[in-house]
Amino acid sequence: MDNAKRMAAERAAEFVRDGMRLGLGTGSTAAHFVDCVGERVAAGTKLICVPTSEATRKQAEKLGIPLSTLDETPELDLTVDGADEFDQELRLIKGGGGALLREKIVANASERMIVITDASKSVARLGRFPLPVEIVPFGAEATRRAITRMLVDMDQTGAIRLRMGADGLVFVTDGGHYIFDCALGSIADPDGLARALHEIPGVVEHGLFLGLADAVIVAGDAGIKIIGNPGP
Repeated sequence: MDNAKRMAAERAAEFVRDGMRLGLGTGSTAAHFVDCVGERVAAGTKLICVPTSEATRKQAEKLGIPLSTLDETPELDLTVDGADEFDQELRLIKGGGGALLREKIVANASERMIVITDASKSVARLGRFPLPVEIVPFGAEATRRAITRMLVDMDQTGAIRLRMGADGLVFVTDGGHYIFDCALGSIADPDGLARALHEIPGVVEHGLFLGLADAVIVAGDAGIKIIGNPGP
């Protein structure tokens, strides 16, 4: 699995051009891509990069990758990130690593987004991976109940769990928020669910990435497969 992730990352690195403004994703697969970017920078490629999390920022700094922020560099040429699952329409669920808000902001600021993943993340219908929903801590239980009522109205059922960290405490995102993981099993209407979640006060963002990915680079036993158009 790790070899597949590295293969996908190396293929995505082929689309990195000198002088690019580049968004750096978060997660185990994206970390391989950051390593590839570090190798290119060490070889002389000029890049300005915006990380999507504090973990990615620390990794990039160790590799000597020049970093910026979206305030300093508000428009990016390309973002490369991983995904927890994807379908053939290039719709994604992201947020397993807890960086979904910054990941979505960076992706939205990018001209193109390439997703790197392994074949196990491919699904016929989104929802096998629990959908992360980022919320403000204030009124968390009220927000959970509002999400539950909305899901019932949409004929979606499944457990909603507050994410906990490895230390046994509530997981807190880089933005100071909590995450509910919604085990829906199958999402019949991703677009409708995305709209409904945004209407709930207390919901900051959700892990449905719709209309953002231009291509998915998938590594598996048969090698590399590219779905969509990754660009020149």
